[in-house]
Amino acid sequence: MRKKITTILTAAGMLLLSNACTDLNEQVLDETLSANLTEQEAANGLLAPVYALLPEIFMHTRYFALQEISTDEAILPYRGGTDWGDNGIYLALHRHNTTSTDPNVNATWNNVVQSLSRSITAITSFKSSTYPGAAQYLAEARGMRAYYNMIMLDLYGIAFIKEDPGTTSTIVRGEEAIKYIESELLAIEPLVQPKSVVGPGRLNQAAVWGLLSRLYLNAAVYRNIYGASFTFASADMDKVIQYTDKIIASGQAKLSADYFSIFNDNNHSNDELIFAVDQRAELNGHNRMAYFSISGDQFPLAEFPAANGTDGPGITSDFYKTWTDAYGTVDPKADPRFYQENMSVYSNKADTCINDADYKINRGILRDQQYGAIRVNGAFLRCPDGKLKVGRLTYLTRNRADLPVSFSQNIDFTTAGSNYNSGYRVSKYEFSKKSNTGRNRGDADIVILRLADIYLMRAEAKLRKSNDAAGALADVNAVRAARTKTTPPPALTNMSLDILYRERGFELYWEMVRRPDMIRFGKYEGTWTEKTNSDVKKRIFPIPQNAIDGASNLPGYMQQNDGY
Repeated sequence: MRKKITTILTAAGMLLLSNACTDLNEQVLDETLSANLTEQEAANGLLAPVYALLPEIFMHTRYFALQEISTDEAILPYRGGTDWGDNGIYLALHRHNTTSTDPNVNATWNNVVQSLSRSITAITSFKSSTYPGAAQYLAEARGMRAYYNMIMLDLYGIAFIKEDPGTTSTIVRGEEAIKYIESELLAIEPLVQPKSVVGPGRLNQAAVWGLLSRLYLNAAVYRNIYGASFTFASADMDKVIQYTDKIIASGQAKLSADYFSIFNDNNHSNDELIFAVDQRAELNGHNRMAYFSISGDQFPLAEFPAANGTDGPGITSDFYKTWTDAYGTVDPKADPRFYQENMSVYSNKADTCINDADYKINRGILRDQQYGAIRVNGAFLRCPDGKLKVGRLTYLTRNRADLPVSFSQNIDFTTAGSNYNSGYRVSKYEFSKKSNTGRNRGDADIVILRLADIYLMRAEAKLRKSNDAAGALADVNAVRAARTKTTPPPALTNMSLDILYRERGFELYWEMVRRPDMIRFGKYEGTWTEKTNSDVKKRIFPIPQNAIDGASNLPGYMQQNDGY
């Protein structure tokens, strides 16, 4: 019997008591409300808000900023003294001097808390639903609540336990938080569907196994966040191996022969993705991951002269040095994960006319002089035959025709190191072919979990459990050998935790795992470009001041993290 649905989405349940922590007095109403909806359509309508804010969480100035600009991978100076100043928040983030009023910290918190609230609303509705598929939808919503709590635990050191929208959440930390998240993921593991059924944009069986693996791998950190060292329990490492084995054996994901195809704008169908933020254009995604780092005078699309980059973060010279140290006298571009050349003008300067359909900017880590379409007075220059003219780029849009778009290795917070062309850039995600501004209409799914990370997590667990260097080496080399579209990187001959850490940087750079990696490997208190703060209290971020103020009617409920 069809269930008559009069409301798909109700006012989101408060995570805490009224007005506590953040503004969750949102009323989300579907304009397609209709008694004619099928039960499955109604169920989809209840589940959709659980995922709806993922693109906001993973924006370049939110989760990405917290997980990358706080590390040795990314640095964002005050460009030219005019751009990306933002009251010094990116300088402070990189230096581990972030405060509880930082807008990136606050926006990420608010998005995650709202997503938790929406998950609870969906869970409550599915519990009372008579729809035959309600159990699977309920499991999915519970799993997403666990995932959002994993983000909370990782970034802010806390998790929220809440079942009834009308009650106050219980705040848990450390072991209690780990056990709660673990219990939720284990409870729903038998109920969620395989990736082949729901795709990578929804929580699926392999994704649950992957989240469990990630939770167990980081459990030592979460238990003792300020510890001088971490004790990686053998039981935890066994579980990492158990669940990564499940993923690999299941065949639900496959390593991609073409590394950069994992980040193309059609990557929703890439077999390597396990769990991702669904960014297909019809879902109104954004592609700012592609736009954030490249130059404002790089125009990746022949069709859209207004679509460009923004001269955002570059990689630090410290991170670049990990590549050159590993490859010695060989240019690291020999590694297909480092660089992909898409225009022959880089190797043959006479090739200055390109068919529009063949025009693509290069991918990976971009160094030195850049070439591309030249925009003058709002239009691209053309060759006599109508083809797109490409050439040496300068900062015309900044009224600096004298300044070449030639990325230097040096980047820091000095005047010279903060110029528009300072720092090697990252063009990992493909610039969406449909984005007429460079800022919206992104197609590329943003990776949360992919198979290469699963292999590398298993390798790490083997090393930490029993120093199984041979087993870890086999896993790492399996990932390297898979990239066969071009010559794959050479097989490694030995393995250690330091080599594995370096390898995770090569494989997963710009994928928002660097901060937890640095903490877990004992690197986060180190010194790198413009960063000397060694305070262990900075491993997690401050709870936003407005969240603490919002809970002021509950004395002692919301405690600020140590060191803030």
